[in-house]
Amino acid sequence: MKYKRILLKLSGESLMGAQSYGIDPQMLTQYAADIKQVVERGCQVGIVIGGGNIFRGLTGAAGGMDRVQGDYMGMMATLINSMALQAELEKQGMRTELLGGLAIEPICKAMSRRRAIEAMQEGRVVIIGGGTGNPYFTTDTASTLRAIEMQADVILKGTRVDGVYTADPEKDPTATKYTRISYAEAIDKKLKIMDLTAFALADSNQLPIYVFDMNRPGNLLRVVEGEEIGTLVG
Repeated sequence: MKYKRILLKLSGESLMGAQSYGIDPQMLTQYAADIKQVVERGCQVGIVIGGGNIFRGLTGAAGGMDRVQGDYMGMMATLINSMALQAELEKQGMRTELLGGLAIEPICKAMSRRRAIEAMQEGRVVIIGGGTGNPYFTTDTASTLRAIEMQADVILKGTRVDGVYTADPEKDPTATKYTRISYAEAIDKKLKIMDLTAFALADSNQLPIYVFDMNRPGNLLRVVEGEEIGTLVG
């Protein structure tokens, strides 16, 4: 197994499936089954999920809402997604620990490095909602921060495309895929993988990011075992 401890970053939009809003139960079932596969192989798993399928702080701010209030609403959306994934994982027989950048009893305890690592060492899947707990920071930044805190080997960014391309492959049929790209090159080429704050954190802590297609069943296990099916950033 190539990666023994991972931080899996999922977008809120990925949970929509074919829907235009909310959570698709079929996507939850598939994601939970894939996560269960790698945990049963001995991989320790932390997860951060976005909230864009429910609410985005930036969208609220664009509509005239106070940015800080909108960001906190977005953090609550990530907790809703986290609770949904937790419920599905437990339904499939997994043990979990839900932590939050925002501590909301009795839903979740406050995120702490020690709590997260101990839970993973005990075989539980650790899900971290609530972003960083602060406005003006994205879940990209939150996932990088949490990965560093829990000493993850890699951030696995699960998307609906099979890696990073020279352009959007859904719009440009001539786009070509990178097998590996540096942080500096990704920033220079303005490739929208993660935001600049997340990149800066990952780069300064020598934390690689692996981008892959999470929507194909079994891909998570293939990445964890070292198969090169996506793009390594770092």
